[in-house]
Amino acid sequence: MTASERTTRPGPAHPTTSYGPRPAAAAPGPRKGPTLFALALGTFAIGTGEFGSNGIIQLFAADLGTSVPVATYAISAYAFGVMIGSPAITLLAARANRRTLLLGLIALFLVGNVLSALAPNIATLVVFRFITGSVQGAYFGAGAVVAAYVYGPGKGGRAFATVMGGLTVATILGSPLGTLVGQHAGWRATYWTVIGLGLLAGAALLAWLPRTDDLHGGSVAHELGALRRLDVWLMVAVAALGISSIFAVYTFIGPFVTDAARESPSLIPVALAVFGLGMAFGNHFGGRAADRHGSRPLIYGFGYVLVVLVAIGLFGADILILLPALFGVGATMMFAIPTIQVRLTEFAPEAPTLMGALNLAALNLANSLGAIGGAVTLGAGWGTLSTVWAGFVLTTAGLILFLTTVGREKTGATPARPPA
Repeated sequence: MTASERTTRPGPAHPTTSYGPRPAAAAPGPRKGPTLFALALGTFAIGTGEFGSNGIIQLFAADLGTSVPVATYAISAYAFGVMIGSPAITLLAARANRRTLLLGLIALFLVGNVLSALAPNIATLVVFRFITGSVQGAYFGAGAVVAAYVYGPGKGGRAFATVMGGLTVATILGSPLGTLVGQHAGWRATYWTVIGLGLLAGAALLAWLPRTDDLHGGSVAHELGALRRLDVWLMVAVAALGISSIFAVYTFIGPFVTDAARESPSLIPVALAVFGLGMAFGNHFGGRAADRHGSRPLIYGFGYVLVVLVAIGLFGADILILLPALFGVGATMMFAIPTIQVRLTEFAPEAPTLMGALNLAALNLANSLGAIGGAVTLGAGWGTLSTVWAGFVLTTAGLILFLTTVGREKTGATPARPPA
């Protein structure tokens, strides 16, 4: 993008399409690839910090002199940061240019992880993880707006999938990396590693994010106005219920492998990687499908995962069935998620960043629902694989809610795209 293009393009205060500010065509020149890479690198760093923390709970519990159940408060605090802190930051920064916001968020991410690495006790670690978690949803929302600007008209789903792609890679590489570093160099080293990734992401964002008035935000009143729309909250509920089956499975992959399939614990990283590969696969194709097929990717994703969950529940004790089914759960659920984002921004086109933050908040709520549902079935004595039935019930509820409310009139429609 040339300097003249940056200064002569009009800078709309609010987007006029279903997904953030749009230029007349996709951003030209070699900046497109580096910009998208920088955005995904940021989500990779954020995801590595989130998932890596799960693998070092026992380490920081022992070092800080607390029990594992109490140490999990740090994990919960991060999730609350996403659900509460991210929407709050998005509202407070409503008028900020998305480039400025993203750089500020990466700076806050670095501060949160530095403080986490230096935490002297579990109480301060809980506070610092909340601060760090407050970055995630706001970053995804702002990053998706920038990606949509770079991609051009009609590619909001692909834009969100690109930003989300860094998170899926983090499930494959970042989480094992963080755990491995923690086991060999101490849990604080995990956060220092995440800080290093964050610095790389910050440098990439500083160098490659476009400088343009087109990425200026809007008023807080417009953002708050989006929160008064019932369709927005219905879609958030659909996401929280429907996506929860990911976590009713992912949270319990270890017991699935060792207790249900009676395989060696050494196979757990393989199962996690297979699940992550499925997520990456589904996210890649789900972004494209969201731009072309209206609500169908969400319906297909939710519908097909129900079949896969039944397969795990009935036959998951066979590792040859379990591993492909884990890939299937990751793929089908991630296939649906970009459509959720596109629909949210159709309901509130003047607040795409806030819709991204709400989407991530819904996914973290889904995390809690899936894990709690699985814990209930295990506590009832229904067996190791019974957690999938909790996911089945929750995703079915999400699909029914969608079909009977916000998806009732548009299940087969392709959303209108702005003229090129």
